[in-house]
Amino acid sequence: MFKGDIGTPRGRAWAWSDATFVDHGIFRLVWSNWAEVVPGRLYRSNHPHPWRLAAAQRKLGIKTLINLRGPRFCGADALSREAAAKLGLHHIDMAFESRGAPHKERILRFAAIVDTLVEPALMHCKSGADRTGLAAGLYLLFKGGSSVDALKQLSWRFGHWSSARTGILDAFFRRYAQDAEGRISFLDWVRTEYDEVALKRDFVAGGLSAFVVDRVLRRE
Repeated sequence: MFKGDIGTPRGRAWAWSDATFVDHGIFRLVWSNWAEVVPGRLYRSNHPHPWRLAAAQRKLGIKTLINLRGPRFCGADALSREAAAKLGLHHIDMAFESRGAPHKERILRFAAIVDTLVEPALMHCKSGADRTGLAAGLYLLFKGGSSVDALKQLSWRFGHWSSARTGILDAFFRRYAQDAEGRISFLDWVRTEYDEVALKRDFVAGGLSAFVVDRVLRRE
């Protein structure tokens, strides 16, 4: 089990073992789930290995790493934090959920982060599918984009299942489109009208899709 110390050879070995096998980093060795959100400004991926961070900084000038998993006691988190520090990147923890109605206070906190974000930036969660798709869609709406633009960030291309419990993220953007888009701005809707409880109550996930995402793919 990873003990949180990567300052010794043994601790580093455990961190890599934990990241590779417990956190499913073995799949991320060949699949980075990398994409541009806004070229030259914002990019997205699954949890990056240290060498992918170095390559992103070298090729794209990445200055900020946004961790959408939040602080975690795991090897992948420890290794990416260390790599970000060595590369001189700003590291921001901004935890979102993948299966619940997005929390109003977290959306507003993310909006404040975006207002002062040092770009280009890279965002990641574990798989780069759900929380990363939500954050990418939010970023586009903050910058004047549409719900259609936001929903494109939640797709099969990134491994997102809209029919599973993770589909509540799609429902969130669709609720804005249905209730307020074209009438008030997205952030004003979040501040004054968005109802997390109602969204959670109204959303129904498919049983088989939820089983695959939760039990087979073991998404966070």
